Amino acid sequence: MNEALVDQVVSAVLYEGYILYPYRASAKKNRQRFTFGRVYPEAYHHAQNGAESCAVHTECLVRGADAALQIRARFLQPMWREVLSGGVVVPEIEASGRLLQTWQEAVERDVRLPDLAVRDLLDHPLAHSFAFEAAETRETPVEDSAVEIRRRHERIAGLIEVTAQPIDLEVARITIRTTNRTPVPSNVIADQDAILMRTFASTHTILHTPDGEWISLLEPPPEYASAAAACRNTGAWPVLLGDEAKREHDTMLASPIILYDYPKIAPESAGDLFDGGEIDEILTLRIMTMTDAEKAEMRHVDGYARRILERTESLPSEQLGRMHGVLRAVPATDAAAEFFNPRQKTAGVNVDGVYLRKGDRVRIRPKKRADAMDMILAGKVAVIESVEQDIEGAVHFALVIDDDPGQDIGYARMPGHRFFYGSDEVEPLSAGEK
Repeated sequence: MNEALVDQVVSAVLYEGYILYPYRASAKKNRQRFTFGRVYPEAYHHAQNGAESCAVHTECLVRGADAALQIRARFLQPMWREVLSGGVVVPEIEASGRLLQTWQEAVERDVRLPDLAVRDLLDHPLAHSFAFEAAETRETPVEDSAVEIRRRHERIAGLIEVTAQPIDLEVARITIRTTNRTPVPSNVIADQDAILMRTFASTHTILHTPDGEWISLLEPPPEYASAAAACRNTGAWPVLLGDEAKREHDTMLASPIILYDYPKIAPESAGDLFDGGEIDEILTLRIMTMTDAEKAEMRHVDGYARRILERTESLPSEQLGRMHGVLRAVPATDAAAEFFNPRQKTAGVNVDGVYLRKGDRVRIRPKKRADAMDMILAGKVAVIESVEQDIEGAVHFALVIDDDPGQDIGYARMPGHRFFYGSDEVEPLSAGEK
């Protein structure tokens, strides 16, 4: 198992949506927290007539009758960080130049089951109970002040059940069900904050077999396609995890968010942004445009938001450039090779009696109206960065807009600041025309 790669991916899953851009407590999207992989207490599940789930159910296939299994359940337990002024909880207060805000933090929970064997599970299913006790701490963030920070979390409890059922002599279906058995006092059953404090968030399961082999549910071998399709998964979906180049099959991640086999963190990413899909460049550029007041609030939300801000403010330009766009692979065909690396490049083309080539200036006149950018760029003056010919022989100009502040990115031939238009969608500019 590639432990470094596994840790990267499962940590990203654990904190998916923990805090979202604009990374401030006052932002509306950060008022509803821990939205992925929620497993509610059973009492709340019943009070909601089953509308909210109290368990996550995972089924997957493992090859190896004598295979050993190592199973972990991980989740976040929400925790209150409350600002007390004179012993009373307040939403926020400024003390000695610091903005202190009441906020929901989280405690990481990791439940490791005892080592299991597929053969033993066939006859003896496992039921593993766990609990984490309530706790409270206080600190005085500013000396000689009546302001306190109180962190508290509730007692939570759960049950993990593991069973195995044979498919044939070599393959078995493994079932893991994690249920939230946390007691809920009747007087808080309708209190959403109280329920959240007793909820498992971002719940997922990591399954490892050092001497067996997990079977992909997305692309199973033909002989196990029906068995894979029969696997029932609620609240999580198992995907293979590890080194795709080596086609590793020893680890699976039952994730609460949609993933594919062999998910990975893009090497261009400078760090976690917690915002679905990690659109790193857009989020990084937006953070750069924040006002000083917005950055001050972001800096004091918690350590995660502060690290995002500090990393963004110190990000080298070459790192920003790397996250702008990468072509990872080119299809290995003769036609594709000629298309991406032509033996003879097109130097230019005649448009309205004018021979246009790289470096010439043109005015954009979109005809296709394919998207909003055609409307925005209509009439704009641009420079021809290159002349390209598609696989069907049509000529297109790669254009860099004259007044684009990201011109350097366009001239570096990275996506996003070069715009492609056909030779019939530009008009040549006469000498001196602006």
